Amino acid sequence: MSADTSMKPLNIAVLTVSDTRTLETDTSGQYLVDTLQDDGHRLAKRQLCVDDKYQMRAIVSDWIADPAIQVILVTGGTGFTDRDSTPEALAVLFDKTVDGFGELFRAISYQEIGTSTVQSRAIAGIANHTGIFCLPGSTGACKTAWQGILHSQLDSRHRPCNFVDHFSSGDGA
Repeated sequence: MSADTSMKPLNIAVLTVSDTRTLETDTSGQYLVDTLQDDGHRLAKRQLCVDDKYQMRAIVSDWIADPAIQVILVTGGTGFTDRDSTPEALAVLFDKTVDGFGELFRAISYQEIGTSTVQSRAIAGIANHTGIFCLPGSTGACKTAWQGILHSQLDSRHRPCNFVDHFSSGDGA
């Protein structure tokens, strides 16, 4: 029996957390949309939200409950300003935390921006068989996360392991 070598596209939702961006000026969210589609995945939903932990929780909770959404990418709100609240808003929704995601993101990012990477509170978790990845709001950080981690971990062909089998089937079943 041979291993399945075909790509299993995922249904991915993108949430941008920002008090200032619009769909027209959201280069980070647009990068994620373009890249996930270029990699063969499907955009399930896209939304912008002000940096308010209750609004973020409401949106992400709805997406977690939607059996057609397998992955949620959140960009923004992971810094240390008074308004940055993405980790506090979303970590409470996780059934399991992907501890290595933030650690690996900062290790890769260190090669690009040096010690400034410690100011990133990138986190990830799984809730209701939905992957949730919280990235910094800069387009460069989104590129780092996608190219350095997500591109391979969201690809069913990546070996020795990837996240795809941990997520819901995406067909509502």
